[in-house]
Amino acid sequence: MAHVVESKKACTVNPLKMSQPLGAAYAFMGLDSCMPVMHGSQGCTSFGLVLLVRHFKEAIPLQTTAMNEVTTILGGYENIEKALLNIRQRAKPRLIAICSTGLTETKGDDVDGYLALVRQRQPSLDDTALVYVSTPDYVGAFEDGFGRAVTGIIQALVEPVSSDDGFCPVERVEDQINLLPGGHLTPGDIEELKEIIAAFGLRAVVLPDVSGSLDGHIPPDWRGTTLGGTTVEAIRGMGRSIATLAIGEQMRAAGATLSERTGVPLHLFDRLTGLACNDRLLSTLSQLSGRPVPEKYRHQRSQLLDAMLDGHFYTGKLKVAIGAEPDLLHAAGSLLHEMGAELVSCVTTTQSPVLAQLPVDQVLIGDLEDLEAAAQGADLLITHSHGRQAAERLGKPLLRLGFPIFDRIGNAHRVMVGYRGTRQFIFEVANLVLEHLPHAGPDHWPLPEAAQRVAQPAAVPLPWPVREPASTDGVAP
Repeated sequence: MAHVVESKKACTVNPLKMSQPLGAAYAFMGLDSCMPVMHGSQGCTSFGLVLLVRHFKEAIPLQTTAMNEVTTILGGYENIEKALLNIRQRAKPRLIAICSTGLTETKGDDVDGYLALVRQRQPSLDDTALVYVSTPDYVGAFEDGFGRAVTGIIQALVEPVSSDDGFCPVERVEDQINLLPGGHLTPGDIEELKEIIAAFGLRAVVLPDVSGSLDGHIPPDWRGTTLGGTTVEAIRGMGRSIATLAIGEQMRAAGATLSERTGVPLHLFDRLTGLACNDRLLSTLSQLSGRPVPEKYRHQRSQLLDAMLDGHFYTGKLKVAIGAEPDLLHAAGSLLHEMGAELVSCVTTTQSPVLAQLPVDQVLIGDLEDLEAAAQGADLLITHSHGRQAAERLGKPLLRLGFPIFDRIGNAHRVMVGYRGTRQFIFEVANLVLEHLPHAGPDHWPLPEAAQRVAQPAAVPLPWPVREPASTDGVAP
């Protein structure tokens, strides 16, 4: 079990973490016809907007209440009212989602009360859904804000089916499940999960679905709001699903809130990068749908095993230093450990129960300076683009992972989940080792014990009964 400690430095030297409001704004990007708003100064919003634009290389709809010195002291009601009316008139969104910043949280603005008053005074907003989430940026980090936003959306929009006597009778949609992906998953990851779920004859209501809004497509017409994502109507009907799949520890609270409001059973997956975790996912989907696992995923599992055999020569005894958000750190670090790598340094941004599961003695909540100091003996650094200078100073190869990545393109389409995504991540690490560490390989590093176990087919049996598919297209009936 890893011991989690916090850096005692007086200040952050080279930031690793992104703020809560930015995480919340990213979650709001996965809602259809939505206008995200940061309740704070223009500078707060501009900073987050630049990071999102540089990472996704897309136009990002993000507005601000433009607080200044006077309005901060007197209160932000007028700024919020003016912002809501302007957005409603110009962009005509279906939903306006507001997150707070450190400025307005320090002042103590009662935004929930402001919105109730706006509803009374401005009937023109009756056809617009409003969501508010408290996300002070002086505590927590990106994934905290993302999780809070999803929980807030559920509380504001999902229709409850419970009463004082228990859960009211509700007609379930037998082929509908809810998917709550964490903020560490890319649009490509979510698209992969939707495809896996659809292969079992199930339909996923994804909250939030950035695969529909930030997947890099060119829309037929221009809109001032988000393009694609989950509709308000779909969110309201999440209580009729037969199950909820939550991906990442950051989604535990959102999944529990949804279950409490609707009675929909929750299945939490702390990661989907690896072999056993994806075995569990497909077994769960098979049980929910009553269908056998499609042949295509049996084949992808076999391909992943072969990739693990091929890649372990380059990951075995590889010394890795990782700096990332907790759920992403857990996903990448656990897989690398299973592939025989040694985690010499793990630096993260915020507290999370999942950190204790990491195969390392200590996890530090710190910054990139802490990562650089602890990575002297590492062979490979893994973090986002702000770690590139540290990698250059150390003379170590850098695998860019997380948010933001602004010196590479295609970030929205990167896939690390499922058998296919896990396989691709293994190849990406192994190829980086081949390019920058020519001394690595089977001629120099002995086969690690973990990799020896992988090499034995009997150690990795299929977790489900072997059944022949009833159709030739690879999808069982």
